[in-house]
This record gives sequence, structure tokens and C-alpha cells, in this order.
Amino acid sequence: MYPKQNLTVNGQTKEIEADPEMPLLWALRDILDIKGPKFGCGIAACGACTVMIDGEAVRSCVQPVGDVTGAITTIEGISQGDELHAVQQAWVKHSVPQCGYCQSGQIMAAVALLEEIPDPTDEDISDAMTNLCRCGTYPKIRAAIKDAAQALGA
Repeated sequence: MYPKQNLTVNGQTKEIEADPEMPLLWALRDILDIKGPKFGCGIAACGACTVMIDGEAVRSCVQPVGDVTGAITTIEGISQGDELHAVQQAWVKHSVPQCGYCQSGQIMAAVALLEEIPDPTDEDISDAMTNLCRCGTYPKIRAAIKDAAQALGA
């Protein structure tokens, strides 16, 4: 039997019972049935599993759930009601996704970037957006981030 732990996910407190060493990704996907974060590599290299903890982009595939104390936000939690987040709107406008597998992680990394740096330079974007995209939509990702920054008032 594992210890019970409360997680704040997308503004709601959830109680889970899990091995404290279990990666947060699996707690989200397998215990809480939150499917936005994806498994890609399991070594924090690709970013498909990116979520935010207290506003910081975190690779959930290597984050032990027992070490999580802050508020977790997944792609399911960034919209305001029925309206897409400005980053999601920019992703649609610029037709960023192709296969789409990495997109929830890409979007979460972009949201975290814009929360930290509301008007990022190209260098800021390059430094923050280390998620991998097998389809190579990096120019569209950069354009969408700049568009979202403007929409958010940068």
C-alpha cells in the first residue's frame, strides 16, 4: 500500500495513492485519467510530457510524483471556460500541428515561456522551446508564440 497524496491539478485537489517514485506523467495519465501530457522518451529529452508546476515548465516523465508540492497545470487546464488560451488560438491560426503528438507539450512550454517573458525575443524562444517536433514545425511554433504574445498584450 502506498501513501495517499493530494495533488492540485488544473485548479482541483485530487487524492491519489501511488508510489512516491512514480513519474508524475503516469500519475496524471493512469491514475487521474488526464491524457494531454504524452509519453515520448521517458528521459526528459523530447518534452511531449511537459506540464507546468507553479507556472514552470516541467518534464513530467522524470518528475517523481512524491516530490510534487505545487499546483500542476496540464493542457486541459489552460483554457478559460470555452475559450481557447491565446497560445492555443495562435497554434490553430498558424496551423502548427502536423502529426500533433508533441503539441500539448509544445503548448505548455510556450505558455510557461510567455508567463515568464511576455514579449520574448527569438533567442528567448530558442532557449525555452527545447521540446522536439518530429514534423519540424519550428518556424510555425515561433510565429505562433510571437502572435500569442501580442494577443496577451505584450
